[in-house]
Order: sequence, then C-alpha cells, then structure tokens
Amino acid sequence: MPPHSLLQLIWLASPALPVGGFSYSEGLEAAIEWAGVQDEATASDWLVGQLHLSLAPGDLAVVAEANRAWRAMDRARVRALNAWVLTTRESAEFLLQTEQMGRSFVEWLKLHHADAATCFDGMPATYPVAFAFAAARSGASVADGCLAFAFGWAENMTAAAVKAVPLGQSAGQRMLARLAQDIPAAVQDALARTDDTRQAFSPLLAILSAWHETQYSRLFRS
Repeated sequence: MPPHSLLQLIWLASPALPVGGFSYSEGLEAAIEWAGVQDEATASDWLVGQLHLSLAPGDLAVVAEANRAWRAMDRARVRALNAWVLTTRESAEFLLQTEQMGRSFVEWLKLHHADAATCFDGMPATYPVAFAFAAARSGASVADGCLAFAFGWAENMTAAAVKAVPLGQSAGQRMLARLAQDIPAAVQDALARTDDTRQAFSPLLAILSAWHETQYSRLFRS
C-alpha cells in the first residue's frame, strides 16, 4: 500500500476524527445494566459478538459496497445503500447516531475534497456511506478500507467499555487485541455479502438501545 493511502486509513480510523464516535456505546452501556456485561471477559465477549453478528453483515458490508460505488461514481447505488442504512436502524438512538456521524463526516470531507459538497448534495449521508467516500478516495483497497472502519469501531467501543464497566487500561488493550484478531474474518464476511445476504437484525441490541434512551444514569448518547 502506498504510504499516502496507509496514512489516510490511519487517519480515518482514529478516534480523534471529529465525527463524535467517542460519544456512543451502541447498546453496551445498557448491556452493562441489564444483559450481564460486568467485567473484562463479558465485555470482550459482547463486543466480539457484536462485531460478527451486527457490524460485519450490516454496516461493514455497506462500507464495502459503497466504496465500490463511489469509485465508479454510481450515485444511484450510493443513494440506495444510504437509504438501506436509514431504514434498517432498529432504534431512534441508532438512527440518530448514523445521521449525526454521517453529517459530521461530510463536513470534515468538505475540508479535504472539493467535490464532497456536490457528491452529497440532497442526501442525508449516513456514517458508513460517508466513510466509504473517504476510503475510496484514499487509494487503498476496498478490504483495507473495511479494516480501517472496523478498527475505528473497535477502538471506540473498547473505550466505551473501559469507561462504563469500568475497566483498566490494560484490560482495554487486551480487549482491543482480541477484536483485532477477529476483524479480518469479519471483513471477509462483509466483502462476501450481497444485497440479498446483507442484514441488520439484532433484536437484543435494538431492545437495549431503546432501553438506553431512559436509562439512569448514562455516560453515552446511545
């Protein structure tokens, strides 16, 4: 991979990217109260399960397809994928998250790509579709773009677990190492998904996200 492409992916995966990913726990905070997540082992198991059962067949698969569509400048395909994300959010919180992060990402993209405003004109971008735009412009492969997306998610979720369980930094690093080992397989799963096999059906996660809306007390927006 060219150095420029590698640096772009590192940048995109960074929790410092100003899109607000650090403010979401994606149901994890509710799982700590109601679903038995209480220590490093249970938090690690939860996130690995979420990676394979929710992220890979859903948003990660969208990142792969949207990356291909952006490369071909197939805007009809991009809009269809974006609409799929919006219509498959299973709670108000998850919808808020993908809309807010997508909107913030587009504002960041406008600083770096002269045509970003035109490309997203009239489309309320979701986070996976906005990320795919940046990954496509990086020059890296579709698979490497997916790896960056998944690792960025893993860093944010591990940080959420460290704060909310709570856990120590060493536990967080062990959890992140375990997720990093599983991410390549999750990416291969995502790359193999088609429109017929892509899915966003995680009933317990959706229930916990809905409960989180009135949880007392909470640190995260979702």
